[in-house]
Amino acid sequence: MPDKHVLRLPLFEEISAAKKRISEFAIRSPLVPLNIAVNNCSIYLKLENMQPYGSFKIRAGANALLSQDPAQLQKGIFTASAGNFGQGLAAAAAKLGHTVTVYAPDTAARKKLQALEDMRAEIRLLPFDAWWQVMENHGHPKDGGVFIHPVAETSVMAGNGTIGLEILEDLPDTDAILVPFGGGGLSTGIGVAAKHIKPEIRILGCETEAATPLAAAFDQQRPVKVPFDTSTFINGIGSAGVLPEMWPFIQRFVDGAVSASVEETKEALRTLAFKNAVIAEGAGAAPVAAALAGKGGAGKIVCVVSGGNIDAAALAGILSSTNR
Repeated sequence: MPDKHVLRLPLFEEISAAKKRISEFAIRSPLVPLNIAVNNCSIYLKLENMQPYGSFKIRAGANALLSQDPAQLQKGIFTASAGNFGQGLAAAAAKLGHTVTVYAPDTAARKKLQALEDMRAEIRLLPFDAWWQVMENHGHPKDGGVFIHPVAETSVMAGNGTIGLEILEDLPDTDAILVPFGGGGLSTGIGVAAKHIKPEIRILGCETEAATPLAAAFDQQRPVKVPFDTSTFINGIGSAGVLPEMWPFIQRFVDGAVSASVEETKEALRTLAFKNAVIAEGAGAAPVAAALAGKGGAGKIVCVVSGGNIDAAALAGILSSTNR
């Protein structure tokens, strides 16, 4: 179990360095228009679902590992993940000759767990509350080695921030970036990078009605516990509360919270599939749902489609429940 964890934001220079460092692990994902007309705004898609292993997490996983002392990695690599970060970390670790132990919640999507098994990661399933405790404690008391937090880790946020660099290189006049909100590492990392380049840009954390801890935290000006419905197909975002150590950073770099209903998220997923031939998971469709509902505001709005790792049965059910 590690000593008391001290967290700091990444510097802009660290994000720029991460962009070069991870170039052999992650692609520069496309930024494309959403192929439908919307009043008062133009919606663009940052297609992180096209990354190796279907998620932006390869950026964070690769940068986190490459920022570590190689000798420490030999003692073991651990993380807590609902699937995507575990995959990103395991994929990067395999390239470096390591394996990873992943603590996963028993609500994780079967497709994501199968992908971890295929990567030869060791999976330790826990009830959601026990899994969240590992997240809060930065590790499990029985483990040694290196614990890499999927959210509250400087090198992880720096890897995530490379998305913000690419967005503003490709679309300098972006007015707002809508980011799926899970723990805040993605929105904060993107916020650090984007606001360094364009201070007036808006960064909005996107949730669904399954769990709205960010909206509750902004409302109360502190992290609070909220209900979390783990039964929906949206399993890449959502929690019972904002991590307290992340809250000061979120306040600085995230301008607000927006949310979509489960049905709006399903409709956004269908829109992505039928209009842009894009397969997204629920978390990746949430920003698009918010933007289509006008919650991103006017101007040029970039939606981060964070991943495409959705169970086939869930995807088939959603796509077939339409008359298109």
